[in-house]
Amino acid sequence: MARKPIDESNGTGAGVEPTPVLDLEARLTEDHHQSLVLWLRMLSCTVRIETEIRSRLRTHFGITLPRFDLMAQLERHPEGLRMGELSQRMMVTGGNVTGITDQLEEEKLVVREPSPEDRRAFVVKLTPSGRKAFAKMAAVHEQWIVELFSTLPAASKDTLIELLSQLKQGLNDQLPNERK
Repeated sequence: MARKPIDESNGTGAGVEPTPVLDLEARLTEDHHQSLVLWLRMLSCTVRIETEIRSRLRTHFGITLPRFDLMAQLERHPEGLRMGELSQRMMVTGGNVTGITDQLEEEKLVVREPSPEDRRAFVVKLTPSGRKAFAKMAAVHEQWIVELFSTLPAASKDTLIELLSQLKQGLNDQLPNERK
């Protein structure tokens, strides 16, 4: 028996033949478990948004998403963060953080200072010009996110936030600490 594909039309309206969206969900059929469908739907949305944000950051500011993310972490911690902390927060390897930090340091957007607690370690901080550049990028970035989510009414966003909070809490409860 042939599996019927899940309808992934773009929902353009009555009288118009919908165009199928070819993404991570394209391989799903009605026989797949609801949880798998949900996972791939969330992942498809995340990938589409991330791809668009990466493109806009590159086009408008000449910066990559990882560099923006590192600056965002430092903006939240004006006292600075050690390289290992940045690596954990960004969920990337220490080598990646070092490479990104090197680039930002060359552009005078961040500075490395010896850690007061451990002279073998460095604390990375935004420079004043890094703070200014990040503030400008963050304001525009926020507007892009608002734009990309504009098709959802506020009540739906509230519902999604609550549902994803429940999912996150459930994952935190069932997964070992080292995976959180």
